[in-house]
Amino acid sequence: MAGKARAVEVSGMTKRFGETTALDDVTLSVDRGEIVVLLGLSGSGKSTLLRHLDGLELPTTGDVRVLGQSVPGLKGRGLRALRSRVGFIFQQFELVGPLTVLENVLTGSLATLRGPRLGVFSYPGALRRRALAHLERVGLADKAYQRADTLSGGQQQRVAIARALMQEPEVLLADEPVASLDPESSETVMSLIREIALDDGLTVICSLHQVDLALGWGDRIVGLRHGSVVLDTPTAGLDKAQVMEIYGRVAVTTQELAAIETELGAGEDAADERELAQAVVSEQSTAR
Repeated sequence: MAGKARAVEVSGMTKRFGETTALDDVTLSVDRGEIVVLLGLSGSGKSTLLRHLDGLELPTTGDVRVLGQSVPGLKGRGLRALRSRVGFIFQQFELVGPLTVLENVLTGSLATLRGPRLGVFSYPGALRRRALAHLERVGLADKAYQRADTLSGGQQQRVAIARALMQEPEVLLADEPVASLDPESSETVMSLIREIALDDGLTVICSLHQVDLALGWGDRIVGLRHGSVVLDTPTAGLDKAQVMEIYGRVAVTTQELAAIETELGAGEDAADERELAQAVVSEQSTAR
């Protein structure tokens, strides 16, 4: 939209892995404060696109600009500085199970600290208070000193949201954040992400494969199929039949969608998402 500041601008981006084209001439703009869903089946390029927004992948051709900076041109301190402004929420939570909930949230601040940290009280008091405030915000303040691996899946994902908020991000990326959750927990987590985004003015780009959830949650849907953008439209007034065109046929049942996923190479995004999470966590742990 003319006159609005852009949080993300992807221009003619293609990404090839050997002879495989993962993304094909993708052009995409996201305004600051916009909530966008990347919708597509496994192997459609959703995770690969998110990796480019955080500099974990470099495009074969084209450009990626995030918060006004050309990501492929950033290295070292400049890249770390940009990543500190971009939060991530992952499908598999990526929490350290034996650590307390509070310490897991505090790890979101590691990029701002020097040297290793061991235990909650190795973090400055101001950060501990901020972490507790974020846990209060996601409804888990009473679980602060409980082991993370004793929580339910939905609770663990809320801890992961609080951890991402410790970065005080301007852009929040979420890669299939509810794929591992039951429907009730999925609704809670997605509602929480949207509420926080609206309250804080965050730009959110979230990959999903659930059409109904995407229609009811995002401001805009960007449909990916075989690495190409095949749909880019506001969700207002959009119906499910139109969205299903990105799958190449009409499908209305879970069984039909599962069959299409098998045809298109199900499971690739899950592996990509795991690698992405490990890379970001490693970056946070080794930051200054």
